[in-house]
This record gives sequence, C-alpha cells and structure tokens, in this order.
Amino acid sequence: MKELVDRVLLVGFEEPDPPEWLRRAAPGLGAVVLYGQNLLVDTDAARLAELLHTESDVVLAVDEEGGDVTRVHYREGSPTPGNYVLGAADDVTLTAKVAESIGVGLRTAGIGWNLAPDVDVNSAPENPVIGVRAFGADPKLVSAHASAWIRALEETGVAACAKHFPGHGDTRADSHHALPVVDCSEAEWRRVHLPPFVAAVEAGVRSVMTAHVVVPALDAAPATMSRRLLTGVLRRELGYDGVIVTDALDMGAIRDGVGTEAGAVAALRAGADALCLGAIGGEGLYLRVRSAVLAAVEDGSLPRARLEEAAERVEALRGWLREAPPRPDPEPGWVCGSASLNGWDDPGLEAARRAALVLGASPLAARPIVVEMRDTPNLAVGEAYWDLAGPLAAVGREPLAVHRLTSDAVPLTLDLPDGLPVVVVGRDVARSAWQRAAWQTVYERRPDAVLVDIGLPRPDVLTEGPRVFVGGAGRPNLRVAAELLAGIRL
Repeated sequence: MKELVDRVLLVGFEEPDPPEWLRRAAPGLGAVVLYGQNLLVDTDAARLAELLHTESDVVLAVDEEGGDVTRVHYREGSPTPGNYVLGAADDVTLTAKVAESIGVGLRTAGIGWNLAPDVDVNSAPENPVIGVRAFGADPKLVSAHASAWIRALEETGVAACAKHFPGHGDTRADSHHALPVVDCSEAEWRRVHLPPFVAAVEAGVRSVMTAHVVVPALDAAPATMSRRLLTGVLRRELGYDGVIVTDALDMGAIRDGVGTEAGAVAALRAGADALCLGAIGGEGLYLRVRSAVLAAVEDGSLPRARLEEAAERVEALRGWLREAPPRPDPEPGWVCGSASLNGWDDPGLEAARRAALVLGASPLAARPIVVEMRDTPNLAVGEAYWDLAGPLAAVGREPLAVHRLTSDAVPLTLDLPDGLPVVVVGRDVARSAWQRAAWQTVYERRPDAVLVDIGLPRPDVLTEGPRVFVGGAGRPNLRVAAELLAGIRL
C-alpha cells in the first residue's frame, strides 16, 4: 500500500543535492520535482538527472514556463520569453518554436515532465500571481497559443501540463498565501476561463494542474478538492483521461485552510491523480502526506479503487515518457531555450521584439544611471534572476552606476546628476504603491528619465513620462529593452 501511495506523489527537496531519504524513495515515486533552490547553475538540472537516473528511472518534473517562471535557469534568467510576449506577438509558429526549444532542452537535461504551460485567461490585470505568465486576456488567443505550445513541447517527448484548472486569471489573491475566490457566474466561467482547457485537452495534453481557488458559482470547495470540477467537468464533460495533478499542497490556500494532509486526501477523493508537494519540509512533508493517504484508505474514507486508478494514470504517463523517441543531440554548447535551434534565428527574441511597447522614450545619448526597483516577487517566480545593466553594456550603454531600491528605500537620496540619462526599472509598477511613488519622485526630478517595466504592460495606468514595456523578465525581454534604449531597431 505504501508503494501504491508513493506512485501518486510528486516530491521535492530543499538541498542542492538529493538527500539520502529522497534517493531511497525516488524509484517508487510518481516524480521528483526540481525547484529553484536545487538548481544553482544552468547545468545542475542535467547533473541531478544523471545522478538520480543512475539509480532508477524516476521521472523528473520542473516548472519551466519561460520568462519569469524558470527553474533550469533560475540563477541566470530564462533564455526564452514568457507567455505574455508570445500572446502579444500572436504568431503561433513562434510560440511552437519557443516551446520546442524548451522541450529539447529539458529532454536533453533528462527532465520528462514540464509543469507548464500556464493557460489561464488573465482577465484581471491586477492579478498578483498570473500576469505575464498568461498568453493574454482573450480566451481565443489563449486557446490558440496553448494548443501550439502543448503540441510542440510534447513532440519533443516531454509531457506538458495545462494549468491552473479551472482558471486562476480572475483572482486578486495569491494562492501561495491565501485562498482566492473567482467571483463570476458559471456562464462567464464557461465563456472566458474554460475554453483554453478544452483546447488543451483537444491538443492531447498529458496532464492538467488544479488551482487552489474557489469558484462559488461552481462549487463551495476549492477546485483542487472539487469532485464536480475534477470528475464532473474535466473527466466526464471534457472527456479528459490524462493525469490530473494538484498544485503544491503545502501552499497557503490549502495548508492554512483544510491542511496539507487533509487536502491531499480530499484531492484524491475528488479525482486528482498526482499530489504535488513543495521543496520546503522535504522528508517530513512527504511522510505526513503518505501517512494521511494510507490512513484514509484504511478507514474507508478514500476507496482503494480510487487510489489504484490514480496510480494507473501516473504510470501511464511514465509509460508514455519511456516510449518517447530519442531526440537528436543538440548543437555544441546549446542549453534549454537558446537561440538557433535547428538553424532558426532565436524565436523568443523575435517574439520579444514584436511585443515590446515604447511610449515617448528616445535613445540614450550617453551611458545612463540605472535605478532598479526590486520588489518581492511572488513564490511562483521566486528569486529568479533578472538584470538590465548587462544587456545595456552589450549594446554599448554600460551604466555609470546602478542604484537598487526596495520598498523601504527613499528615492530622494538617489544621486541623479543633470546631464546623465536615467533609466528606472521595475516589475509590475502599476500594482506596486511604493514603486509608483518612487517612479513619481524620480520623474519629478528628472522628467527625461525612462521607465522600463518588465511586468504586465499597463500603459493605461502608468501614464507619466517616457516608458518602455517588455512584458517579462526573461533574457530576451531585457535584451530588447536594452536595444530600444540604445536606439537599435531590428
């Protein structure tokens, strides 16, 4: 019975190297999930895969959405843009090429399951956790790009995961910390938020991830624990027979509500097949969830047949991965998402150039002073790296100085000499009161300063001064920002 429970668990660990308990458990687990803290350099994913695969055929999973959410490139920034850029460029061929480059990189590194793409319709611009992770706010556009992304990724032999069912795009809370409520009618949900999941199922997506959200018009229970949504809608109505995987059950929306262990049992009972656990807590979290599921089977509150069905679906995904055809060796020095895949020009960079928006900004006449507004990112993004100084230097505009501001900094103390260009960089400035205040202070002192926003473009809210919007924090996004500031038009 323990072996059966292990087969439905996706387990993480905190350390840079797999601890002994994980290496013992790995052969029987549904998957091991690699998180940012496990990957100190871009080559660590391949190193860890090689280490674990010498001992078993364990499946490795990772969140590699591109753009802001990257794990393989957590310390150096993603070499691909995220979904917002792909949706804004609105070229499904480019979207497919970017997804293929991610898939080839993951497959080469030994990772078989990508917990992406995000197919949420970002209908609430102030959403604190989706934003540039979504292809956009139009259901048809999101559906088209979701299908292209999924098909292209899975053609590389890497399983995709459409998330977050039944839709996390109309929320004002972050499910890492609280339980969001989607306040819409069932008719609106079916019109706006359901279509991308229909498209994902039709595209043959191998897994679908649940959202820790409540949609009162559909069910009073969080979607992760909703039998109506998982079994009624996803299984019966949409005819989906792949793996339903939960978002991490130790997120605040579940942990601080029903509790992680009770949530795990309820998710299985509702129709989920795989239980995702975060890195924090490691062995203790794994053992507590396993014990809770075992106890529920023993007392009859979770039918053994439901657990067996879940394990069979996870095993079917593992079988699909084993049967995937081998990929050709990549070019020497090639890494996940890099340029010139199969001789193409960089599709991600092309998409980022098409998606960028410039309002009133002129090319820098000299090396600038750069002011970075570093806000606390959401936990989906984590501390993933971004930098504008390096890309500026690469185009001949190396900053004379870089000032870093946080929410407790006072921008009035900044040294901004007249005669030197000033560039202010922030993420989702429209949603951040302190960033808006800091930008306003700089702009009042230096009306020639340029704001570069690497979050969700909100030109209707940020209306003051010269502005550049690049729709994400990936390396292509920052490179395009530097090109525009330098006056390079490609």
